Amino acid sequence: MTREQKSQVIDDLTSQLADSNTIYLADISGLDASNTSKLRRACFKANVKLAVVKNTLLSKAMEKSDKDFGDLPEILKGNTSLMISEISNAPAKVIKNFRKKSDKPLLKGAYIEESIYVGDDQLDTLVNIKSKEELIGEVITLLQSPAKNVISALQSGGNTLSGILKTLSEK
Repeated sequence: MTREQKSQVIDDLTSQLADSNTIYLADISGLDASNTSKLRRACFKANVKLAVVKNTLLSKAMEKSDKDFGDLPEILKGNTSLMISEISNAPAKVIKNFRKKSDKPLLKGAYIEESIYVGDDQLDTLVNIKSKEELIGEVITLLQSPAKNVISALQSGGNTLSGILKTLSEK
């Protein structure tokens, strides 16, 4: 790779890192071609971009980026795959589901909304992170709950009140 090509790749990686708030680093070494293809398909279905990157180029792109990646540049050893998604827990779910059949991919680290997660032991934590859509749904449900309670109380109270008035009028 020429120096110009490397600088172009670094620029591309830097723009991808700047545009994304959900970045996962995984190790997919040891997967054969068939399993790698299955992993790529699973990523595509989950709307996750998967790319194998050179550690030195990714490290330089992280340095060049405005974001603080904390300890992530130090874990760039061995094979590294970059997983980028709009939904914060989608790559973690893909990794967890894929590991039901295989022992790879291993999670090296993740950058999610300015939070840094390092190590494969963080996978369960990342799977349980709620996506923006799930959080909005919960907030809407919480907001609707008191209104539903008030409406049902008014409706039942109205029936009770009319029953009392009817009984009193009959007497």
